[in-house]
Amino acid sequence: MKKTVTAESIQRLIAKNRVGALAVAFERGHPSVIAEGLAPEPVEEVARLLEKIDREKRIDIFSYLPDEVQVDLAARMPDRELVGLLEDLSHDERADLVEELPEDRRDAALAQLKPEERADIERLKGYPEGTVGAVMTSDFVSLPADSTARGALAHLRRTASGAETIYYSYVLDGDRRIQGVVTLKDLVLAPGDQPVAELMNPDVMTVRARQSAEEAVNLLQQLDLIALPVLDRNGLMVGIVTHDDLHDVAEEASTEDFHRLGGAAGLIHTPLRSASLPQLIAKRLPWLMVLVFMNIFSGAGIAYFEDTIAAAVSLVFFLPLLIDSGGNAGSQSATLMVRALATGDVRMRDWFRLLRREVGVALVLGLCMGAGVAFIGAFRAGPDIAVVVSLTMVTTVLAGSLIGMSLPFLLTRLKLDPATASAPLITSLADISGVMIYFSVARWLLGV
Repeated sequence: MKKTVTAESIQRLIAKNRVGALAVAFERGHPSVIAEGLAPEPVEEVARLLEKIDREKRIDIFSYLPDEVQVDLAARMPDRELVGLLEDLSHDERADLVEELPEDRRDAALAQLKPEERADIERLKGYPEGTVGAVMTSDFVSLPADSTARGALAHLRRTASGAETIYYSYVLDGDRRIQGVVTLKDLVLAPGDQPVAELMNPDVMTVRARQSAEEAVNLLQQLDLIALPVLDRNGLMVGIVTHDDLHDVAEEASTEDFHRLGGAAGLIHTPLRSASLPQLIAKRLPWLMVLVFMNIFSGAGIAYFEDTIAAAVSLVFFLPLLIDSGGNAGSQSATLMVRALATGDVRMRDWFRLLRREVGVALVLGLCMGAGVAFIGAFRAGPDIAVVVSLTMVTTVLAGSLIGMSLPFLLTRLKLDPATASAPLITSLADISGVMIYFSVARWLLGV
């Protein structure tokens, strides 16, 4: 039984310099697995190993390598080899690669490409990052409206070898306006002389080239399609955006949201294992410094209630427990709301309905937690402190939950990224409110 080729097995073979076994692994392994195994190696070693692989598979492996490795490899290639690479890559991938190349290498390579390929690269490079146009490909199959099923299949055999996907063929008029879409299955099963105009579905969902790529992600997921046609500002078809392109967009957006929620925005384009110490410090320090000064308000609140603390020192024992509970509840609410806003599960108009529901949920959570902490309070400091602690628990959990739920909506209303409502920020706000609530309740109930 043949062993499965894994990234780890490739790395072990490289470490032992098992040339013969590597050749077998490169032949049998999937390009994505081989790329994962090669990526940690020095770029000179990656280039040497890729030379041992046949051209077609080498291009596939190259496509799966991390962006920074691709750029390093391309920058080291002779001009002729670089031009050949750009000719073989898919249209969207080569546009991205050209954009990242050093200027002298980029100009030299573009000068040697065919005019139509050079124009295609320049057109794809012209779309702003984060838009559909920046991730689309111009590799798509189009058919004239007067085709028959037999003629369409013959056209596919002649022209579609380099297309991103051939499952959908788009029927265009002479001005490249989309008339409909026909699937490969329909073409194969239809009588040869049946007109494509009868087979096509004229109700085609499209996206605009300058539309947000994240909006296209949501649409593609909602419709469960393989690809969406992309139109320019004049309504002419200029490309398609496929599920794998948008998968990368969705993954990047999710990663960015998680980074923001952790208060470490800005690392999205840097793999964590290759991020340098200065990069990690630079991306994490600003939020932490802001939060340091925000937490001064917590200290000021404690100082304001010095007399209350002096009268009932046992209150200090419960302070971390109570304010952390409020922060934890707030972080939970914020995480749920940020994700729901990002996926379109909730809209701004849902805020009041969700607020009422969050009040109910937070009260139940607070009452359960308050009941638990009341026993500790009674055992540790007596019934009076137990009442203070349990009532504070209910109130701080309610306050933290409402802060965590509402802040993402507020940021959305201000046209800001709701993921900026990071867990550290929510925790700090909940800490400040928790201190004020705790000692205000203690002063009121204990009569200090």
